[in-house]
Formats: sequence, C-alpha cells, structure tokens
Amino acid sequence: MKNYYLIFAFLCAFNLSFCQDGFKFSSDKDKISIPFKLSNNLVIIPVNINGIDLSFLLDTGVDDTILFSLEETDSITFNNAKKIKMRGLGSGEPIDALFSKSNTLKIKDFVDDNHDVFIILDQEINFSSQIGIPVHGIIGYQFFKNHFVELNYRTKKINVYRSSEAYSRKKLKSFDVLPMEIEMKKPYINSDVLLNGKQVNTKLLVDSGGSDAIWLFENEEKGIVSPQVYFEDYLGNGFSGEIFGKRARVEKIDLAGNVIDNSTISFPNKESIRHVYMVSGRNGSIGSEILKRFHILFDYSGGKMYLKKNVNFDEPFNYNMSGIEIGHSGLHWVKEQVELKANLVSTTNVINVDLSTYNAPTRFKYQFSLKPKYEIIKVRPNSPADLAGFKKGDVLTNINGNSAYQYKLQDIIEMMRSEEGKIIRLEVDRKGVPVKGKFQLKKIL
Repeated sequence: MKNYYLIFAFLCAFNLSFCQDGFKFSSDKDKISIPFKLSNNLVIIPVNINGIDLSFLLDTGVDDTILFSLEETDSITFNNAKKIKMRGLGSGEPIDALFSKSNTLKIKDFVDDNHDVFIILDQEINFSSQIGIPVHGIIGYQFFKNHFVELNYRTKKINVYRSSEAYSRKKLKSFDVLPMEIEMKKPYINSDVLLNGKQVNTKLLVDSGGSDAIWLFENEEKGIVSPQVYFEDYLGNGFSGEIFGKRARVEKIDLAGNVIDNSTISFPNKESIRHVYMVSGRNGSIGSEILKRFHILFDYSGGKMYLKKNVNFDEPFNYNMSGIEIGHSGLHWVKEQVELKANLVSTTNVINVDLSTYNAPTRFKYQFSLKPKYEIIKVRPNSPADLAGFKKGDVLTNINGNSAYQYKLQDIIEMMRSEEGKIIRLEVDRKGVPVKGKFQLKKIL
C-alpha cells in the first residue's frame, strides 16, 4: 500500500468539553505491560469494551475514542447514546455517528469505568481492509493523558507506568528530551526541517496513527513548498473521504538532535484538509514511519517526549513504487490438493473432501479453506502497474508465482516498496476473467 497513510484525526460538529477521570490501575502494580501487533507501522492493541474483546489502533493523533466496524460488534451495549455529526480529513461530507457516555474500557489492568465513545454508523468506514488485520476502533488521548507511557517498537510492547517516578532514572538519562505541548488533547512538538535548501522551524502533530514519515501543509510565506521533484498520489482515507497530495523527499529533519536524512514527505492538498481545525501555528504531522525508528516515552502531564534511536533508525525511507494500493477485501474459499495423512485435522474453517481411491498409489484430499482476499483499490495514473494494464477492482490471485492468499497484506506492502527494478508478476481476476501482467518497480524520487 502506499506506505498506506491512515488518517484518523477528526473534528466533531460540536464542542466536546466532557470531563473524564480516565484510566486507572486496577491492581497494585507500578507497571502494566501490553503487547501489540505492528502492521504498516501502526500499533494495534487489545481492548475490552463493555465486556467485548476488540482490537484498537493506538493513535496519538486523535483526542477521543472511536469505534467502527459496528456490524462486527453489534452485541455491545452502549450507554446514553445520542446522534451527532463528525467531520475529518478528506474532501467529503460529514458522517453520522453516535456519542455514548459511561462505558467501561479495559486494557489488561488498565481500566476506565467512565469512558466516552464515538460510534461510526457508516459501515463503509472500515480501516481493517487497509491494515490487513482486524481493527475495530481507535484510542488516543485518554490512554496517554494521566500516565507515563513507554512505546517500544522493537519488542512490540507498551509499558504504562503509574507515574514518571516509576521509570528508572538511570534509563531515562539515555534518552533525548523533546518538549511537547498538549493542545486540544493532542501532542505537538517543534522540529527543524531542511526543505529546498532552507531551514524551517515546524510545529508538528505527533501522529502514531499515520504510517507516513512526515506531512507538511504548503505555506509559501512560511517557506513550506514542495520540492520540484514530486508526484501526485493518493495519501489515504479520512473520515470525510479520500486524501490526495504530493509525495517528495526532504533533506533533513531534526528531532532533539537526532538528524534524519532524505526522508519521504507528503503534502496533502488543501481540499483534503479544509475541514480540519488547526491549532495555532501547526504546520503538519510526524507519523510512524519516523516514530518507529525510536524507543519513545510519552509524558503528557510533564509536557515531554523522550527519544532514543533503535535498530530501525538507519533503515532507508521507501515508498510504493508500483502505483497500486491493495486492500484486504474479506475471505474466500480456496481449493487446495493435499496429500492424505492419518493426522490431518479438520477445523471449523476447513472442509475436507476425500477423493482418494482404495488402490490409488497416492491418496489425496481437496481441502477447501477460508483464505484472505486482496483487491486493487487504487491505481496511480502512468505508474508501472497502470501501464501494465491493472485496474481498480482487480482481485489478486497470484503474485510472483505464489497464490496471493499465501501472503499477509503487510508482506505485499513491503514487496511493492522493496527495491527499484524488482519485477512483479501478477495474476488477477477481473469480473471472472483471468488477467496476467508484469511490471518493474520504478523510483520517481
């Protein structure tokens, strides 16, 4: 996918000034350790809401908790719900939602018994298809606001500390400190960016729910102008529709003395951000393609963000060189021939049909299993995949000689970003007609 930029920042149609006590420790521990899944740079954590286990994106770029994919969670009971309108990134219209108070959220021993939740009613808004694993909602400010939070991309663990004093003073000295302001329930930092040969001081939203490296909003007066070498691209989906803009590269980004060279950068067009309320002086966002390169400590109450380079720091900044965005579009039954063995075990998602004969030299079965289905959801004009004839709606059946269902979506995303010149051979189903083609990944930047 794009690196596929998932944007979840939003603004409700009315001012929310509800008071919440927030999460508390339900045990006498000083630290709660929460394992997470990482997909396309995004952190997915287990959340129990009103007794139902779900998966949520942990997103510093949102203020309140949001639930979608309602068709999968219709057994949840919500308290004190009322209808509202919501609007966010994207050029579309406001969407219908519910606002519910006094819900119970549990993340292991981290519990909030008075949690406000926004419930998206539009079932078309489902970010699981772009991430490749189930994601039922988003949680942000409420998770971070009262506690010292450690985000370790290397170990895929989040540690929540009862207070900053519970974290080792000795370990803390190994981190670089970056002042952080909390405005409208979201964290902002300042960073010097070298763009078009000029150093620009920028105020950036810290957005762990965005999988790109950095977004800047073009502003000639401030000196924020896209480089001459760029290409127009689809940047992702927001609550108010699709987001388009320019992709380019930026010379340097400085985060508390940690200098990042030749990062990718995106400039969303004005139409995509016209409905988003901007805090004073904001110039853009810093996303998980950069954040994943650090071991991070968030101290919202102390107004600090601590950074320490990890093993990802020197990885190159790649982007999708194919020109196609691919999404997970559900499951389908796949027939596979397997050798018949005595220990072959059926599962609830497998149907085994025994077509063996008594005297046959080799016994086999046709096994029908539910496998992931991948579909092309966007094609960039004049990109390698476009010139090879692939179209939106094509369902992938084979990738480089292997059945498409053998891959995870993350594997396909990484393949499309891997190396210039790599040949990608695809077979697709186009409304029942098999189509084959190939293309080479090609750098523009």
